[in-house]
Amino acid sequence: MLEDRMTTASSPTEWPAAYPQGYAVVDVETTGLARDDRIVSAAVYRLDARGEVEDHWYTTVNPERDPGPVWIHGLTSEALEGAPLFRDVAEEFAGRLADRVLVAHNAVFDWQMIAREYARAEREAPVRQRLCTIALSKELALPLPNHKLESLAAHFGVVQQRAHHALDDARVLAEAFRPSLRAAAAGGVRLPLHECRPLTEWQDRPAPRIGQQASGPGGARGGYGGGYGGGGYRPSSWRPSRKRPACPHPNPGRYEEGKRLKQGMRVAFSGDTSVERELLEDRAAEAGLHVATSLSRLTSLLVTNDPGSGTSKVVKARQYGTPVIDEAAFGQLLRDVEPASEE
Repeated sequence: MLEDRMTTASSPTEWPAAYPQGYAVVDVETTGLARDDRIVSAAVYRLDARGEVEDHWYTTVNPERDPGPVWIHGLTSEALEGAPLFRDVAEEFAGRLADRVLVAHNAVFDWQMIAREYARAEREAPVRQRLCTIALSKELALPLPNHKLESLAAHFGVVQQRAHHALDDARVLAEAFRPSLRAAAAGGVRLPLHECRPLTEWQDRPAPRIGQQASGPGGARGGYGGGYGGGGYRPSSWRPSRKRPACPHPNPGRYEEGKRLKQGMRVAFSGDTSVERELLEDRAAEAGLHVATSLSRLTSLLVTNDPGSGTSKVVKARQYGTPVIDEAAFGQLLRDVEPASEE
């Protein structure tokens, strides 16, 4: 059993005093990746300060719209019709997150989905810090072929039973997180903790109701695409109440084709993206890149899916000779960002 495997593993006698006192390992399955997509299921494994399992919880959620990529999460319109609405589980969910660090694989995504659901319910998610297990695996320099959950699980000998089922994904992640946490503690590694601030405004717009089920696979987060559901829904309006901290690394210069990105590079984005802009920017920032809101001669790279457009950033990139790549290429480069040079 998970609890047996995780409690029998030894932990460092001297535990870093600065480490958190508890963790909530979370996985959410969703109708998609866009800012107006909804949670269809959620699971939480609560762990103590040393990663020991305290309990776990799971629920399906009626998204009140098309369930999205059923071929991934397996939750059909019929299965979700009788599920509780998010506002009906918000209090219990909050109780399992409160006073803990939210841990997830690609934590920016899970946190943003959760924050939006609480904003819709006119409540605030009780999360102040998050920890991404992708970032932690990089800090530990784990020899992984890629940063997929299945690769992290295989590294620690964890067997996945139902991939993309929120409860099993949370179990797998909890089991892989414990030895990662133990290794970090033993090596005195500073945990890659990031601040979480809730959304302060939300406005829903028309969306396809549940029952208008999508019919074909997509291609982003584990197979999620950006355009299921058809119908007439438009992106919702929201504003995060956070200001991204300054990049701590010096700018090493421009990106060179065929080479790796390097921490400190200034990256600008232009135009529409299949993965929401805020998520891409947060991924870049967590990788140690400087996210620039404008383009100048100091910009290392411009990311755009429409290099032929006439946007001001694209025009300036041509003028300055700034390298331009598309979103897919940028996503590949983010998997292996070179550390900043030692001063």
